[in-house]
Amino acid sequence: MTFQGWSAEALEFYDGLEADNSKAYWTAHKAVYESRVQAPMEALLAELEDEFGEGKIFRPYRDVRFSADKTPYKNWIGATLSRGGYVQLSAEGLAAGVGYHTMASDQVDRYRRAVAEDGSGEQLLRLTAQLEKQGIEIQVRQTLKTMPRGYPKDHPRADLLRNKDIIAWRQWPVEPWLETPAGKERLAEFLRAARPLTEWLDSHVGPTTAPRER
Repeated sequence: MTFQGWSAEALEFYDGLEADNSKAYWTAHKAVYESRVQAPMEALLAELEDEFGEGKIFRPYRDVRFSADKTPYKNWIGATLSRGGYVQLSAEGLAAGVGYHTMASDQVDRYRRAVAEDGSGEQLLRLTAQLEKQGIEIQVRQTLKTMPRGYPKDHPRADLLRNKDIIAWRQWPVEPWLETPAGKERLAEFLRAARPLTEWLDSHVGPTTAPRER
């Protein structure tokens, strides 16, 4: 199967799920999800694999154990790419992200050291500015209100130092091209443009070295 985009039925499926996030709705429309939402995502990931790595689709079921929101299903389909990248489709359109979404404490420490260092810190500042000039949003979902301990309050890269994650993000609203193969090239262009952020993070932060909890 080649990627041909997502039909209007895919977006209608998520419109309906937002209105009725229930097992009854899911069961009645599961075939639509599999053929109009999941199958095109699988085709897209297969076509992106050579350049961006293997894709993995998230389960559609929400983990509600520790959440006040007990709705059982995610109102989006998301997938990761093994060489760095995230793709998402919802009723709001197509989105993609690159970066470190959640950093462990040892990663945060290495990130801050790299930001504080003039060479690597200025490099990160430049590349985030370049991404923003291309219409790519730099998102931070966890940030400290004050400077982390050990760093001066007047540090020239204070905003970056307070971050506990950093993501390059691009959102495309629902438009006719979503029903065509054009989405693949838009995603590829974004992933190529945002690759320097992944490279900086991989070089200066890398994966966590903390032992896994048993």
